[in-house]
Amino acid sequence: MEAALGRVARSKYPRRENLLVCFSHLRWNFVHQRPQHILTLASKQQRVVYFEEPVFEDLTHPLMRTSEPSSNILIVTPVLPLGTSPTKADAVQRRFVQQAIAAMPHSRLIAWYYTPMALRFTEYLDADIYVYDCMDELSAFKNAPPELGQMEKALLRRADLVFTGGLSLFETKRRLHHEIYPFPSGIDVQHFHRARKPGKDPADQADIPHPRVGYFGVIDERLDVRLVALAAKTMPDVHFVMLGPVVKIDPSSLPQAENLHWLGAQPYCELPDYLRHWDAGWMPFALNEATRFISPTKTPEFLAAGLPVVSTAIVDVVRSYGAAGLVEIADGDDLEIKLRSVLSRPHQTLWPQVDAYLANMSWEKTWNAMAAHIERAHQGKKVVPLRRSA
Repeated sequence: MEAALGRVARSKYPRRENLLVCFSHLRWNFVHQRPQHILTLASKQQRVVYFEEPVFEDLTHPLMRTSEPSSNILIVTPVLPLGTSPTKADAVQRRFVQQAIAAMPHSRLIAWYYTPMALRFTEYLDADIYVYDCMDELSAFKNAPPELGQMEKALLRRADLVFTGGLSLFETKRRLHHEIYPFPSGIDVQHFHRARKPGKDPADQADIPHPRVGYFGVIDERLDVRLVALAAKTMPDVHFVMLGPVVKIDPSSLPQAENLHWLGAQPYCELPDYLRHWDAGWMPFALNEATRFISPTKTPEFLAAGLPVVSTAIVDVVRSYGAAGLVEIADGDDLEIKLRSVLSRPHQTLWPQVDAYLANMSWEKTWNAMAAHIERAHQGKKVVPLRRSA
């Protein structure tokens, strides 16, 4: 659905309730990850507007492209004419935000940020609570805006609450805010447990021989493509299945081999169908600035699916899953040894230990704890100091 400037129907949202407006650098229909999990749960208690970064198309006037993945979530994508200047883009987005909020009567407004860059067009907002859910160290990513660091400092000054996507990220930012809390990746156990049950092999991998080692997720500068190439070369009898969209890197730079299969992005709902036919999972992340603070959501998802997992030495993986004996940590020197070791043992070996570890890591628990912090912060802002009696 596309709405011209100012055409968000007020009559469609007659009730007054809490409104959460999220500003994100990630597309809702991109890879299903932390924002979708958390905000879907948030939408059970309030309306959610998910405001994406703009797209630029060949048109004469800006418009809002909207969609509703569920009854309480509205996705807003600003569509701007090609060649729109940054200043003009900020002004248009400012109007779009104002119109979207005005169309939804609310008793409380929560401004939720995944990108500090959104402050460029939301500095005027008068929200009841400001939340910065810092899921990654964005300034370390490829093509990060040069002003991102300054914008984050401004957001930290404005935020009532800061959540981080992992422990390492929490430790590096904990002194920057007085109300900061770590919330590592959660897990939809029931969804990924489907991979432990029999099912049909997806058509695009049905003819790939076993053993299969699989990866799923965004394929960008965080993936160690040299390590992927090395694994394929040194283990020609093992087939490596790689699922995910390729972004920020040239697809032609990806290594090619007969036992290396790049199958592209797959819907979140279909991931268990792929994973149930893998013999092991791996996370061949590069060890660089972009991965220093990541806490991969796929780690507990692999484990819930019942797969043994091998990962490079990502700090948050090593100190949690590695220390608990649930994930093998490897580098180029011992990757083959570790992969062949996990391929040789039955999947069920670690299931009891895995299930006990994941029992308290649901996204529901994550959201409930976040919501409790938000409520406390809101109540704290409402307190009026009592005058001391004479």
